[in-house]
Amino acid sequence: MNDKTMTFSLGNEQEQEIRRVLTAVYDALKEKGYNPINQIVGYILSEDPTYITTHNNARSLIRRIDRDTLLQSLVRYYLTN
Repeated sequence: MNDKTMTFSLGNEQEQEIRRVLTAVYDALKEKGYNPINQIVGYILSEDPTYITTHNNARSLIRRIDRDTLLQSLVRYYLTN
């Protein structure tokens, strides 16, 4: 019998979901002719969903992610890459 404690982390899955959502939102904004970076930054700073298009359900997707979680993920990615 193995008495070692197994650790379980959703961190990697959560990071993958954030990446998938951000990529989909980025693509939808680009398709509609917006500057995706400016729009996403506007959303993050203000938490105003109108910065994100409804095209391809992008606004609904981005709102599934807590803004603090999104910021943590972006800072973590920036500092580790």
